[in-house]
Amino acid sequence: MAFVLTALLMASPAFATRTTRTHRTSSSAHARSSSHKAVPKPAHKVHGQQAIEPSRVMEIQQALIREHYLTTEADGKWDATTEAAMQKYQADQGWQTKLMPDSRALKKLGLGPDYSTAINAKTATFVDPPPVSSIPPTVAAGFVQGSGVNR
Repeated sequence: MAFVLTALLMASPAFATRTTRTHRTSSSAHARSSSHKAVPKPAHKVHGQQAIEPSRVMEIQQALIREHYLTTEADGKWDATTEAAMQKYQADQGWQTKLMPDSRALKKLGLGPDYSTAINAKTATFVDPPPVSSIPPTVAAGFVQGSGVNR
């Protein structure tokens, strides 16, 4: 019995060895990869507005002065004082304070988008659409058929 146990103990390391695989590369694959030059990665592209135009800064400063958030003269420079005044204004409104002015803050300061030069800004009218009864039945049937909705 001792002989069998000794034989088993001696044989167990032979079964417990690890097997590792080595990957071979063919010479043509190696030549192909070594002749290919590494392409440098493009520089990180910066997104979003990075600076505010001086004329726009002047408008923002004038609005902040009017609202008693800025006490200095409007000079068109987005400096620490202007930034702090804008952040205080946004915080007082309960909005997130950001490094750049929030669109809601600009609108509330009266500096929102200007649609006065839009194509139809002066002649635009907002009237209710015509009643459904004024649409010819054949046109209405085409709308229903085109929509795929069954009545």
